[in-house]
Amino acid sequence: MTPTTFTTSRSRTADVRVTHTSGMDAATLKAARALLFDVFDDMTSEDWEHALGGLHALVHEGGELIGHASVVQRRLLHNGRALRCGYVEGVGVRADRRGRGHGAAMMDALERVIRNAYGLGALSASDEATTFYAARGWQLWRGPSWALSPHGIQRTPDEDGCLYVLPTSAPLDLDADLTCDWREGDVW
Repeated sequence: MTPTTFTTSRSRTADVRVTHTSGMDAATLKAARALLFDVFDDMTSEDWEHALGGLHALVHEGGELIGHASVVQRRLLHNGRALRCGYVEGVGVRADRRGRGHGAAMMDALERVIRNAYGLGALSASDEATTFYAARGWQLWRGPSWALSPHGIQRTPDEDGCLYVLPTSAPLDLDADLTCDWREGDVW
């Protein structure tokens, strides 16, 4: 894919490149992993695995990776339907580069992908990020959350109030149940 250039709120230019995991060389993958482990105190190897296998929005400044976000395909069950979802993972900007529009530029790129390829977008937001996502049009999921586990459907009450969706083509009832497909580690 062709890189997208954007101007930040401070009129500095940075490059946002969107590429599939398979198009990232070992050095870029290593830099992205290191960046996310630096940004998030509670990042795990499983969290990193969740961010792989889809499209990555990468921000470089001066040849150095300063921002990462990805969207991966998942299946969510809602109102008796299995929905193809673009699930956002690993959104992070290096601490000394925050507040300059890099996160918004990465989300712009990923939201275009979601709107053009998926029935909805979804993500689990930290408390600090809820205002950011809500301002972008992401909507809080008000209904109960569940996971389709190897042992059947299990409630995930700790995720209630943290899940946000970006409606595209799928009809959604934000007060109904939402069930995610299973994965190791943090299921949402």
